[in-house]
Amino acid sequence: MSVLVFADSSEGKFKKTAFEVVSYGKKVAEQLGTDLVTLTINGGDASELFVYGATNVVEVKNDLSSFNAKAYASVIAQVAESKSSNLVIIDSSIDGLTVAPLVSVILEAGYASNVVALPESTDSFVVKRKAFSNKGFNNTIISTEKKVIGLAKNSFGVFENQVNGNVESFEASLTELTVKSESVDKATGKVTIADADVVVSGGRGLKGPENWGMVEELADVLGAATACSKPVSDLGWRPHSEHVGQTGKPVASNLYIAIGISGAIQHLAGVNASKVKVVINTDAEAPFFKSADYGIVGDAFDVVPELIEKLRAFKES
Repeated sequence: MSVLVFADSSEGKFKKTAFEVVSYGKKVAEQLGTDLVTLTINGGDASELFVYGATNVVEVKNDLSSFNAKAYASVIAQVAESKSSNLVIIDSSIDGLTVAPLVSVILEAGYASNVVALPESTDSFVVKRKAFSNKGFNNTIISTEKKVIGLAKNSFGVFENQVNGNVESFEASLTELTVKSESVDKATGKVTIADADVVVSGGRGLKGPENWGMVEELADVLGAATACSKPVSDLGWRPHSEHVGQTGKPVASNLYIAIGISGAIQHLAGVNASKVKVVINTDAEAPFFKSADYGIVGDAFDVVPELIEKLRAFKES
């Protein structure tokens, strides 16, 4: 038996979540006293994975240049069966949350998403998971012989564990795909919300799309991704790809800065997994202040430019 982890990538480069999943998988494999196998699809340089303990890397050679959930799930399941992997670990990104249940169905495996820690028991296999829109935790027992885990972003961390790994190729058997991508439009030259350690988000308090420059300027200083609340995307101020919250993209960044966002319950549920939340709002009674780690009661048009100035001065010093 072995532990199989899927190291996700984008445009030929590994995502940070890939290194976290490998770091986590390495520790779980040590707990179980077994080997770690790392699977990549259109991944980057495998030696990058060796840094985090990936001793055996499997590179899929099928042409899967565009993400296809059913195809990815089929490949992961085939590699798991070929390597006798009774435990498969995938991240809990949007793609991961789509692929992992399909893998569990193919393998007839129990599935636990949003896992935040190493198994508390490997005999009955108990894992700790986020629950109630990240407001609590539960301990889940996976009783099936085969298991699939979805690791929550930024829950375990990235740890270097340099090894001399090896790489092998794998050709999966795929039937004709019923869903095909004809074109994919992606934002270029920006930090994506999924990969960002810092996210700067704006709401209706910015009064209009013409004022979004200071959000982008602050994000640029911090090396952050930009995001927005649902009303902002609904109004057409920003693209829906930047909408974060329970009905948009979930955020689990190390730092989340909300500017002019009151904090509707759906928004809070989607960003609550962020480790540190900072709120800037003129309304001292805004719901977001109850969930924030730090809050500034003030006009964003005064606060944000001064914050940018102070951050630039700090970086220069």
